[in-house]
Amino acid sequence: MTLPKSLLTASLFAFSLGLLSTSDYASSAAEKPVLVESLAPTPEQESVSRDIARQLQFAHYRAQKLDAEISSQVLDNYLKALDPQKVYLSEEDIKAFEAYRLHLDNAIKTGQLEPAFQIYRAYLDRMNRRLEKTLDLLAKGTEGLTFDAEESLEIDREEAPWAENQVALDNLWEMRIKSAILSQRLTGKKDEDIVSSLVKRYEAQKKRTLQSRSEDVFQTYMNALTNTYDPHTQYFSPRTSENFNINMSLSLEGIGAVLQSDNEFTKVVRLVPAGPADKNGLLQPADRIIGVGQGDNGEIINVNGWRLEEVVDLIRGPKQTVVKLEVIPAKSSDENETRVISIVRDKVKLEDQSAQSEVIKIKRGTQDYRLGVIYLPAFYADFRALQAGDEDARSTTQDVHRLIDKLNKDGIDGLIIDLRNNGGGALQEAISLTGLFIERGPTVQVRTADDRVRVYDDPDSSVAYNGPLAVLVNRLSASASEIFAAAIQDYGRGLIIGEQTFGKGTVQSVRNLSHGQLKITEAKFYRISGGSTQHKGVIPDLEMPSAIDKSEIGEDALPSALPWDQIAPVPFRPFAETKLLGDISTLHQTRMEKNPEYQALLKEIDYARSVRDQKELSLNEARRKAELEKARETELTIINTKRIAEGKDSFKNYGEFESWQEDQAARQEKHELIDFFTRESAEILVDTLTLEAQVANH
Repeated sequence: MTLPKSLLTASLFAFSLGLLSTSDYASSAAEKPVLVESLAPTPEQESVSRDIARQLQFAHYRAQKLDAEISSQVLDNYLKALDPQKVYLSEEDIKAFEAYRLHLDNAIKTGQLEPAFQIYRAYLDRMNRRLEKTLDLLAKGTEGLTFDAEESLEIDREEAPWAENQVALDNLWEMRIKSAILSQRLTGKKDEDIVSSLVKRYEAQKKRTLQSRSEDVFQTYMNALTNTYDPHTQYFSPRTSENFNINMSLSLEGIGAVLQSDNEFTKVVRLVPAGPADKNGLLQPADRIIGVGQGDNGEIINVNGWRLEEVVDLIRGPKQTVVKLEVIPAKSSDENETRVISIVRDKVKLEDQSAQSEVIKIKRGTQDYRLGVIYLPAFYADFRALQAGDEDARSTTQDVHRLIDKLNKDGIDGLIIDLRNNGGGALQEAISLTGLFIERGPTVQVRTADDRVRVYDDPDSSVAYNGPLAVLVNRLSASASEIFAAAIQDYGRGLIIGEQTFGKGTVQSVRNLSHGQLKITEAKFYRISGGSTQHKGVIPDLEMPSAIDKSEIGEDALPSALPWDQIAPVPFRPFAETKLLGDISTLHQTRMEKNPEYQALLKEIDYARSVRDQKELSLNEARRKAELEKARETELTIINTKRIAEGKDSFKNYGEFESWQEDQAARQEKHELIDFFTRESAEILVDTLTLEAQVANH
């Protein structure tokens, strides 16, 4: 089957291997920094503005006019992109920008970019003045700063009102500085060292304001526009386009992480399965990177406020070299509470991404069961080799077929396909993989912007495996993973186990512009039963909890995400529907009530939720210290509960745990195929087998 070029991949993000970025404010390599006052649009940018406006209105899946309502959203998006925590601009500034609110639509359509540049110049001016004031404050050290009052600092100001004026911002920044000092004091640092590190941070940030380029303004502004259509439609500057093409060539050496800008930080969106960071085990989705160092002993450079493209350049490097990342852990409510992670760079090889198998043995009474597990980190295909007719060409379907043949010879009683953290890949592979478990029939529907629907089928009537089947998913299972899981669920071919998937059910194509590129959403995926995988994802038959924060990760966490909807189903022949799901769920829950790993996971989730729910940080040193000690005690209890459940030694104190983390970061950890979730999925399959046998005997 030949697929349109834009449908060859169905992945969580277009950037899927190596050290990658989903958006950045990079500029053309030839463009030099300019003075803030002289920032101005170029004729090329004015022309591209008109082109992007046309393409969004007439080619995007969402039939949306560029009108005054969108103009208002563009202004809000732009201000949020510039000052997301509302610490530089005041309410007075925002009122001055209101004159543009209902007029940006016509300005964009006619290539008039001066409003965007006017706002950006004002923002840079405010930032520069604010950083100068902050450095003046730090020049006095901690003199005049008190830490015994009952004050608190709001942690996340994204939904807060703008500060009334510059005096209100002065007060806010004094509290920010006090909080930063307290956080580092509680780690044992001396005041002079703390002040020195803060001065370096803000001096570096001030220097960045003087390196702004017109392309920074233009790309930020254009993405404020594209994000009113959906979060996956993006403008790439010429430099960003160049990085995109390098990324897609799979030749990148780095840590294997997908990154994006998040306020002044660089946030980890997801880890590439089997990549260096994934194997290391310490970097996690939603962690924020604030510093990068080279080698075991290299100085860590603060990268707050840096362009994402420049942070990526620092993290990239030759394989088998060490990069150190200073990160704010996702579970931390304090942006000054950081840890340093060392990762050995390497290429993400196809063989590391390929399917792997294992066998789990489960004993029930006198009966021994063997359950096969196939871990699938991505939907991959060596398109060139396949087109050339190479019999040894690698692809998801061929590799899984070989593993199934091997597992069948081993005499397995059931099979688990593990799609956790699988962000997608080749759509054709999702279709053909489904075909290994069903006879010929439809697998997915695609509807384009002009309302045409195309059904993609598995034309092959052969089946590689017809026994009991389970598909294991989590919040990071996306696109092609969701297409496969949805088809298995609709056919009633197997049980879907885990948590609600990501919900990325849209298709993008990349279009060349006279200046850069536009990645635009042009179609949507639908299940054969008619419902979209967009926004809602796939809801498991049996849910298992996860510590992944759904408010941070997932399509429904993204602004302007296309909604869930449905179209007409297509005819298909389902398998016999199981009537035992209620009994299977009861057995699962009974088992979980007694499972120490499960109970430890519930405590971890509750703790993570309590951290996320924390709205303020105390600026009283004694109270802040007591809160930190309590948080560490709680965290250590949870960690030790998990380790004991896994048969490992517990840590005597938090310091021992921190030392272990540092040792852990210095070596590559082997990915374990069999974990708690996999074992429980195997137990569930055995429940299915035993219950079906009981029904058959009656």
